[in-house]
Amino acid sequence: MKKTAAARDLPVDGDVALTNGEMMTEMVDEPKLWNKVSELLQELVSGDAFHRWFESARLTSVSETEAVLAVASDMHQVWIETNYLPEVQTAFSQASRLPCKVKIVVDDMTTESASNNGLDTAENGTASNAVSKSSNKNSGVAASSPKNSSIQFGKNAKVKDEPAIGRKLKLAGLNPQFSFDRFVVGQNNEFAHAACMAVASAAKAVYNPLFIHGDSGLGKTHLMQAIGQKLMEQDPSAKVVYLTCEKFTNEFIDMVRKGSLEKFRRKYRRADILLIDDIQFLAGKERSQEEFFHTFNELLDLQSQVVLTSDRPASELKNVEPRLVSRFESGLTVELQPPGIETRLAILRRKMEDWDVKLGDDILNMLAERIQSNVRRLEGGLVRIATYASLGTEQITIERTEFLLKDILREEGQKRVTIDSIQKAVSEHFDLRVADMTSRRRPTNIAFPRQIAMYLSRSLTQCSLVEIGEAFGGRDHGTVIYACRKVQERVTDEPMVRDAVDILTTVLKRK
Repeated sequence: MKKTAAARDLPVDGDVALTNGEMMTEMVDEPKLWNKVSELLQELVSGDAFHRWFESARLTSVSETEAVLAVASDMHQVWIETNYLPEVQTAFSQASRLPCKVKIVVDDMTTESASNNGLDTAENGTASNAVSKSSNKNSGVAASSPKNSSIQFGKNAKVKDEPAIGRKLKLAGLNPQFSFDRFVVGQNNEFAHAACMAVASAAKAVYNPLFIHGDSGLGKTHLMQAIGQKLMEQDPSAKVVYLTCEKFTNEFIDMVRKGSLEKFRRKYRRADILLIDDIQFLAGKERSQEEFFHTFNELLDLQSQVVLTSDRPASELKNVEPRLVSRFESGLTVELQPPGIETRLAILRRKMEDWDVKLGDDILNMLAERIQSNVRRLEGGLVRIATYASLGTEQITIERTEFLLKDILREEGQKRVTIDSIQKAVSEHFDLRVADMTSRRRPTNIAFPRQIAMYLSRSLTQCSLVEIGEAFGGRDHGTVIYACRKVQERVTDEPMVRDAVDILTTVLKRK
């Protein structure tokens, strides 16, 4: 492994200087590194698990902060993330000695390789299928194993049979599975979905920029990539560029080192649509923010579309220049909320159709009722149950499902903190009436505890700024933002305030 170079030691072009720990890892031999990781991984998981889930995987890129492991299907991705990510992380850390996180992605070339290498045929005596060919009629699941079963569960599971389109999407950095027709729309995301459809269907840039925010696992990346795919379908000559914010930053640093900034700028400032995922990772990277600021402005001047995603609203981005935040807020901002039970059921049924899996209604309803936080975890639970059932060892019951998902259900089952419980806890702690939380009275002994309650509501619940404001006497979202900033400042500077917030947080989580 070659050494990394600190940003301050890198050669720069003109007045560009890299600061704040912005670094870039030199090129590494990914296949050789993956061989070392595989050897270590086989010591951490069973031989059957490695053969089934990792044999067709490949390492596609490595940076200072992230290693990308490509797998054959979304089923592989969800299963590895749910069951083997700590082992993968451990093996990679030991092999590379880099403190980076491992990201699992679906890759068409990996899928084709798994199929072309005959990994799922019975002729060579191996069984690298995602599931066994046996099907237990009494298990509550029907999952036959097709020829291409390294990609799906059952014989009718959907496979993308357009490799040319797949390769074109790959060149743009897009996952073919993230399309509009595979996105399940519900009350939690219908506005965001409609906005994305409008952007993808418009003849010229609209809602520019489109800023999508929400917690992890709710579909931000899916919607963003669906925009890019629809644009490419409508106009194959359109220049669609999708990448993560981290990749943008790393590529910028690499081009500075090589003295090739003009090449970098031509690539991103001439796009018809620029899709940047996880823009919050610009935080603290001053020169990368400077470069993105000028890229953003030039694209808007050219009337090119910009779409950004973040795990929080633009107003809550820390260590990001105000001029960037104001530009992020100048277009349309949409939020993704956790799905309701009807949407969760629809998502499960869509995945069952894709994988040709049939589960009993009692199992399906239990999954939808008990796993509420995000879609990725919901899909992970379905994969675990369907895979176990397809092995045909025993009947799948509610009790067996609870046992198989005990770690997920334990975390999901923790008492959910509500705004009401926060208002009561804060009132008790500061010896106030609960009515003071919603009143218009503004003496200091009431106003600041009320701000603390708003701050805790933002950090401990999944309620939007508007919902929090409504719960505190119909205040607007700007008041909530101000309260959160004020409390955060005092938490940083005043130990007594920090202790009070810590105590209230502990009490609320234990209730």
